Amino acid sequence: MGAASIRLFVETKLSAGALVRLAEAQAHYLGRVMRCAVGDEVKLFNGVDGEFAARIEEFGRREAGLRVAAQTRAQETEPDCWLCFALLKRQKTDLVVEKATELGVSRIQPVITARTQADHVNLERLRAIAIEAAEQCERLAVPEIFAPAALPALLAGWPADRKLFVADERRDAPVLRFASDPAALLIGPEGGFTDAEVAAIGANPKFSRVSLGARILRAETAAIAGLALLLASGPKE
Repeated sequence: MGAASIRLFVETKLSAGALVRLAEAQAHYLGRVMRCAVGDEVKLFNGVDGEFAARIEEFGRREAGLRVAAQTRAQETEPDCWLCFALLKRQKTDLVVEKATELGVSRIQPVITARTQADHVNLERLRAIAIEAAEQCERLAVPEIFAPAALPALLAGWPADRKLFVADERRDAPVLRFASDPAALLIGPEGGFTDAEVAAIGANPKFSRVSLGARILRAETAAIAGLALLLASGPKE
């Protein structure tokens, strides 16, 4: 990968002529990992101002300074889609966060259900995974990642203007299709939802049971396949 292909997410205002200072981790990545030098050009984005070219002006022991040049891409409107998934073990949760970011979700909400396999996450690590995924896939934004929420609380506080599609292993529901309106996908735990959870989901007309196809999928596969269906470009049916 050449320097011009490197993309970095920064949490600072971007505009032509601005000086952006990178903290130690990103400076180390540019200088020691990617072997960049003063004068090399990279790309910066912050989820708000679009993407800009930037030239490395200086390397210090613990930071780097980059001069912002011209905008290379304007900020784009992204799908208003959330992923809610029953929390998995660490490696599988990491995979879901990475792939959900690549597919374009705006919010990632881990959920605690009666049969969930884990009960806590390292939000800082998950955000780092999402940032790296956005950098690699040329996305212009990074999804928000929230602390795990208990399923009853999530359902009780669900916004009235957002449709919730619930992946149903029983396969007697309609197959999930593209949705252009604000929507979310809920993926249950490996053992499935309990009868009480199914009843709670069925009590709200804004919650729709959907199928992801003919086979029973592992939870991490279901999250990725479901998002691909929900976000696939095409007419809403």
